[in-house]
Amino acid sequence: MDERMEQDGGGGARVGRIRLAGFAAGDLAFNLYWQSAILYLLFYYTDALGLRVETAATIYLVASVWDGLVSFAVGVLVDRRGAAADHRRVLIVGAMPLGLALCAAYAPPPLTGRGAEIAVLAGHLVFRTAYALVNIPYLAMSARVSANSRDRAFVAGLRMLAGTAAAVLVALGTVPLGGAVMGVAGGPRAFLGAALLFAGIASVVLILVGWTFRDALVCADAPPAPRPRLSVALAGVARNRAFTTLAAAMMAMVVATSVLNKSVLYYFKYVFGDQAAGQLALGAMMAVSAAAVPAWMIVARGIGVRRLWFAAIALCSVGLAVFALADLPRAGAMQLFLVGMQAATVGLHFAFWAMLPDVIDHGERTGGVRAEGIVFGIVALLQRVAIGIATLLIGVSFGEAG
Repeated sequence: MDERMEQDGGGGARVGRIRLAGFAAGDLAFNLYWQSAILYLLFYYTDALGLRVETAATIYLVASVWDGLVSFAVGVLVDRRGAAADHRRVLIVGAMPLGLALCAAYAPPPLTGRGAEIAVLAGHLVFRTAYALVNIPYLAMSARVSANSRDRAFVAGLRMLAGTAAAVLVALGTVPLGGAVMGVAGGPRAFLGAALLFAGIASVVLILVGWTFRDALVCADAPPAPRPRLSVALAGVARNRAFTTLAAAMMAMVVATSVLNKSVLYYFKYVFGDQAAGQLALGAMMAVSAAAVPAWMIVARGIGVRRLWFAAIALCSVGLAVFALADLPRAGAMQLFLVGMQAATVGLHFAFWAMLPDVIDHGERTGGVRAEGIVFGIVALLQRVAIGIATLLIGVSFGEAG
């Protein structure tokens, strides 16, 4: 990425911290959905519903690619209907249907055999569609919550803290809280109970975020900016070298972190024979993010987000070398390793989301085209494809290993 891009993106009027924090709370809601799908849905398919891991991974891959395609289409629609007021209404109106869609993804199928597999796929597709319809407008709003890059970095950090809080709740509370809601000790109904609980919390938060959001980039009396043709917008995005570089790096990051995170529960259950220790490891990984995010924010203020990205890559590489060369025979040692890796990968996630709005501004300055909806739609598409690739790798490798 161009060094000048980071230097010239700091201008613009500052926005009050309370308003920024209110917007960032939306990530609490979205991560109740997202972390549930990332951490537990594949495990739910295999170890609660009893699907073969290859079948479950294929379902997850199809749903992830579908999610990416829908996300891109929604991103295009966001730019065609680009008023921030429309995005606010999507959050308000779509909050409850999205919650119901998560429950559909975790509803035990009423059929058996191939019929159960089709029902599971249908529920997953419904959830992914609803998530894309609501999430992409929210992401597009993050490029308009402030014109100041320091505010945007602050929002990126707060969003990650909100997402971390949701991830801890999902990692540690899915089975016990879901079981308490449904009055069961475990099994498929416990996962459904957790979905009901998370959907209720998330719906309230999203409605409040949509209700209180204000667009910081336009005046109330200003006419809407003209929207370029789709072909022009896509060409402008393709010419934005900063974006294409960041997007490629993001895909590599997502494949790696998805393989790591999705393997945790299986590793502890089948290597150590201790599924509870795996759930504790996930909870600890999510909890350490709460400390890592402010630390990375401080580092970013000192060295810049671009250099922070390379520092986080170096730490991740060291961690992988330790795993490859050292023997970690006990659950406790593995938990400590995973906590360290999580702290390093948090830096990558923070750097990506902090740089993305500046990348959009950079493309507008150099190419004359602003297309935040399309950019976020492409990011979502590439992210979902990367997650699907990671899940397929897990399914093939775990299936071959028995």
